[in-house]
Amino acid sequence: MKLLVTGGAGFIGSAVVRQAVAAGHQVINLDALTYAACLDNVASVADAPGYTFVQGDIRDSALLETVFADHAPDAVMHLAAESHVDRSIDGPGAFIDTNVIGTYTLLQAARRFWDRQGRPEAFRFHHISTDEVFGSLGATGQFTEDTAYDPRSPYSASKAASDHLVMAWHHTYGLPVVLSNCSNNYGPYHFPEKLIPVVILNALAGRPIPVYGAGENVRDWLYVKDHADALLTVVTRGAVGRSYNIGGENEARNIDLVRMICDLMDEMAPAGAPHDRLITFVTDRPGHDLRYAINPARMRGEMGWRPSVTLEEGLRRTVRWYLDNPNWWQALQDRDGVGQRLGVGP
Repeated sequence: MKLLVTGGAGFIGSAVVRQAVAAGHQVINLDALTYAACLDNVASVADAPGYTFVQGDIRDSALLETVFADHAPDAVMHLAAESHVDRSIDGPGAFIDTNVIGTYTLLQAARRFWDRQGRPEAFRFHHISTDEVFGSLGATGQFTEDTAYDPRSPYSASKAASDHLVMAWHHTYGLPVVLSNCSNNYGPYHFPEKLIPVVILNALAGRPIPVYGAGENVRDWLYVKDHADALLTVVTRGAVGRSYNIGGENEARNIDLVRMICDLMDEMAPAGAPHDRLITFVTDRPGHDLRYAINPARMRGEMGWRPSVTLEEGLRRTVRWYLDNPNWWQALQDRDGVGQRLGVGP
């Protein structure tokens, strides 16, 4: 299968690219190489047969026309997106530009290509989204594919808008789409502005480990390699016009997650004193959703898929990877916003 992967130099996108190449797919990796992208993420497949990298922006209609014409993909896996909630609070415009206008531009290019090809039934446009579009849960319950959308941040609102565009292009124009909404990802190559790498790297440096509010916010954590496997399953086997919730089945409060990482750091990189002494509670960010939890029954029932990595094992692998790969994250430390408190609101 020939896959056009947008955002394939980012965290989740690069995991998809590496896994797709390993599975024997041809891959065209289209990435604008903005601040959170890194070609080192795909260095292991850069010389693989059937792999092509194209630097470009999904808002560039003329470029997209050339990419589709030159490569004629069997499917699009659309992962290119602005994704950091804190950044969306400080600068929402970039999220509208990339996540809404970019998705619209890509949909139009894909639709024109699909029409020119004679509308092949096997073509797929797979839009990769987030559980944050569903809003916030209380102490109980889970998101299903039928949960009403209720986004609470500029980031989640922009992703909700892109989800609606994708489904509208299916219902209006017949474009064969599939959509997936995932829980929080973590693992190797995670850009060092997100919670888990921040905890690891601050602990390693002996710096305060910031935890929003009282750390009571709950997330369902999905190991990125499991997610990449699920996405390749959806794009090859998912039913047209259907959405799929992909979860890790690993819920944890932020404070408990941080303490788990501190315990692993005590074991793997002892500092003479427990790392949890560095935990510092900071003012919560505006609109911080209390709890996310995904019901992945559709993925299990229709595809036989479920996550294979527990949170404990995934965190151990992740901490080990960061300790073993300082050259990767050190090169990113000076990029815009890394190591700074973002999204504190007015």
